Amino acid sequence: MTAVIGLFLMLFSVTDGVVTHCDGRQNGAQCYGALGGSVSIQLMDDFTEIHRYYLYKNKTVVMLGGKDKKPDTMMNNRYSFIPSNGTFWINNLTKNDNDEYSLTTFDTNGTQTANHSLQLSVQAPVSSVSLVSECLSQGEMKVSCSSEGGDSPQYRWTLNGKSLTEAELLSGNKQTNIITLKQHVSGRLVCSVSNNASSASNETNICTCGFIYINSIINGRKISKWVFLENNTQCVEPTIVSPTETQSTVDWSMLRCSLMFLFSVVSFVGIGVYFTWKKIKSEKDEQSAERDRTQFLEDFSGNEQALYSNV
Repeated sequence: MTAVIGLFLMLFSVTDGVVTHCDGRQNGAQCYGALGGSVSIQLMDDFTEIHRYYLYKNKTVVMLGGKDKKPDTMMNNRYSFIPSNGTFWINNLTKNDNDEYSLTTFDTNGTQTANHSLQLSVQAPVSSVSLVSECLSQGEMKVSCSSEGGDSPQYRWTLNGKSLTEAELLSGNKQTNIITLKQHVSGRLVCSVSNNASSASNETNICTCGFIYINSIINGRKISKWVFLENNTQCVEPTIVSPTETQSTVDWSMLRCSLMFLFSVVSFVGIGVYFTWKKIKSEKDEQSAERDRTQFLEDFSGNEQALYSNV
């Protein structure tokens, strides 16, 4: 019961820091802790039947106990030990906790039954990861990743949930803090920063910097490159539309206007032809009437002369 209460109090006191765990049961184990946080080191499975045990930091005893003796952490309130599960805790880690720790156990006859050591390394945790992106002259994007603190930080990049590939990277690699992405790359970019004691990440959405890829032939010269969309005056590629798309996207209003214009032209021509024909017919009728009048007058005049000559 005392061990459970001690464990509860110990956990309550470290909730504000980073907690790491290490299996120190094998000789030569490497353990890591976060600066200001806590580390739990499993030294053995169970100490309740061990007659005597001593834990050394370098050559200094930091904890001792036994089957008939309660564990003593040598007056250091940052240390805690739970015999029932064999875990040794160090809270509020400092750089001074970096060292080699060794465990020695003895039986009732005073004979040494076990002796193994481990190495503890305390690292400053990574935090506050920030991303800075910059569009380059040809549409590439340079992205920098950094974090506050963090000893020996390691970097990992993912795009849309997947690790970056060589087809997406122009320079750098997915383990460096500065990368350059190719022109066509876009999506959710995540930078994860970690060391052996902690990890943190940040993300950003990236676009193609407003560049497009042109592939055209101008005056017999082929142009294939990335250009800024708003400044693209070199090449405008035609949009190729399939026959089905052409049929489905016919501008019926234009066709209707064309037909109306054609009808108007035909109507005007028809009216013109009609009035021209009417004019010609009217002139012909007038000429014919004039001839008839002239012929009548000539005939009447001849008849009148013949009548007077007979008298």
